[in-house]
Amino acid sequence: MDVYARPANNSALKEKPADSKDDNEILPPDHLNGVKMEMDGHLNKEFHQEVFLGKEMEEFEEDTEPRKNRKKLMAIFSKVDVNNDKKIGAKEMQRWIMEKTDEHFQEAVEENKMHFRAVDPDGDGHVSWDEYKIKFLASKGFNEKEIAEKIRNNEELKIDEETQEVLDNLKDRWYQADNPPPDLLLNEEEFLSFLHPEHSRGMLKFMVKEIIRDLDQDGDKKLTLSEFISLPVGTVENQQAQDIDDDWVKDRRKEFEEVIDANHDGIVTMEELEEYMDPMNEYNALNEAKQMIAVADENQNHHLELEEILKYSEYFTGSKLMDYARNVHEEF
Repeated sequence: MDVYARPANNSALKEKPADSKDDNEILPPDHLNGVKMEMDGHLNKEFHQEVFLGKEMEEFEEDTEPRKNRKKLMAIFSKVDVNNDKKIGAKEMQRWIMEKTDEHFQEAVEENKMHFRAVDPDGDGHVSWDEYKIKFLASKGFNEKEIAEKIRNNEELKIDEETQEVLDNLKDRWYQADNPPPDLLLNEEEFLSFLHPEHSRGMLKFMVKEIIRDLDQDGDKKLTLSEFISLPVGTVENQQAQDIDDDWVKDRRKEFEEVIDANHDGIVTMEELEEYMDPMNEYNALNEAKQMIAVADENQNHHLELEEILKYSEYFTGSKLMDYARNVHEEF
């Protein structure tokens, strides 16, 4: 059997060790809410839930009681159904997706204020690359005072290869986030672009280049289907996860052929991938709305009724609501 190894999907890990607080404050996140693809090239498996639930996603994760979740889902249905005709059309769903995507962005903006303060202790409104580098290395267990002194004196830092590689990648990203004229100082807005490239056009381009660089096997800066479904060799937790991945390949093939490759020529260009990954692309939001409706549209009327959303609740919320039909009319 041919085996195609793929990177571990670090972005899918929900729990972080307690000592990673500093990392979370200053490192760009692997996972970006409301973006279809992860930074490591994996498809975002929770994308539908993120753009349907917005900030309420955490409530569904924390509260596993079906009756409560059912009531929450019914309340969401009422909000999406703006014309109160008891069904959701594509335009209503598109508007909702855009609203929830913006919700994720506003959340990132608020978090960024706190994260920026963590790397700008003197409060001058700017962070230099060296200041950031010191904080990053301190979060990795290096002595902050010693590192600061060595950097100030231009002394060589003894850093392991893996940490150095992460630093080099971060520095590339830092340069990209630094708006012209470049001064290697990031203000709060630029630091937001550094942490959340999905909402900055220039940084989105950079993110797409990075993903294509990792997947592109022949160096033509485009992706074929075979390149897209066979990611580079990486670390996986066990051999089984590496060997048996028919669903994974099927999902990526479907996404490549039906969504990302917009002109269906069998090649995905940087422009196509950029359009696909842009969270505020209204055309994408409309397509996504139509796809979400199609999944649960049992009566084929191109709309979603409440019963359909409740029946397919796992797709929309990640939570399976048992006995949905029995209580739907008495509660709504």
